[in-house]
Amino acid sequence: MNGTMAVRALLCAALVSITVTANAADRADSYPGRPIRFLVGFAAGGANDLVARLVATKLGPRLGQQVIVDNRAGGGGILAHELLVSAAPDGYTMILASVTGLAMAPALRGKVPYDPIRDFLPVAQVVDAATLFSTHPSSVSRTLADMVARAKKDPGALIVGNPGIGSVGHLAFERFSSVAGIKVVNVPYKSGGLAATAAISGQVEHLAGIISSGAPHVKAGKLRGLGVTSARRSQILSDVPTVAEQGYPGFEASGWLGIAFPAKTPAAIVQRMYKETQAVMAQQDTQAFLEKSGLDYVMKNPEEFRGYIKAELARWTKLITDAGIKAD
Repeated sequence: MNGTMAVRALLCAALVSITVTANAADRADSYPGRPIRFLVGFAAGGANDLVARLVATKLGPRLGQQVIVDNRAGGGGILAHELLVSAAPDGYTMILASVTGLAMAPALRGKVPYDPIRDFLPVAQVVDAATLFSTHPSSVSRTLADMVARAKKDPGALIVGNPGIGSVGHLAFERFSSVAGIKVVNVPYKSGGLAATAAISGQVEHLAGIISSGAPHVKAGKLRGLGVTSARRSQILSDVPTVAEQGYPGFEASGWLGIAFPAKTPAAIVQRMYKETQAVMAQQDTQAFLEKSGLDYVMKNPEEFRGYIKAELARWTKLITDAGIKAD
């Protein structure tokens, strides 16, 4: 290739690069030009759905387009996450990414039809949902320390109900059991509601479930709160101490939720959605609603959220593998 041809080749490459960059900028500037599909991996009515609809309702007016919640329950969130990675990376399909779908499912199922890191572009983490450890009011476990002492004295004698094998409640208690050095009998139910009913009726003595489900029963005196797995006390059960402050510093196990796009979505669109999501979540009425629902407001930017997903995937994979837990 002579000098003239080399110069022409370089100029052509530069023009292509400028054109691609300009086209991406044009798409970002005009985004969104139609409604956005917001995938949720769980059925309507639960905490995931509640958060998605809150965010969608507030994002729509800011974006000038409708954000449509699409509930696709199945496989602990796997179905919705699979649908996301098969969607066009154009900013018109996003997901309420969950700890179950991205950090727990790969180890629980052995194999999932996506890579939790490679196939997703995190936008923002928005919520932490703590697990509440509680017990029947008649239990001699007055505190978390009482429960641990009993479990160590008689390994395998204590029975703990949860919302199902591989649920956040189940795995949060497994993490605690590992840290505390205890063994209990975990009894899975088909939902958090059924697990709570079993604890209230005395079918199981202890319960590990999402705080938003258990808090009303604690307030009504039907259950006794022993500890919450969040970094700080919950506003709706402020008198129930965290697990961390009861002799397990640094302990945390949350059912986090956030927003993600398919991989290769233009960076400008990711940043636009992050900016609008950040504004929505910072609103006082948004945070008041979350507190009332027992959910903790969290805001991580795209890079922070990506790092957190990687760390959580490693933590939960180790726990699940070491304990030999497999989903049904």
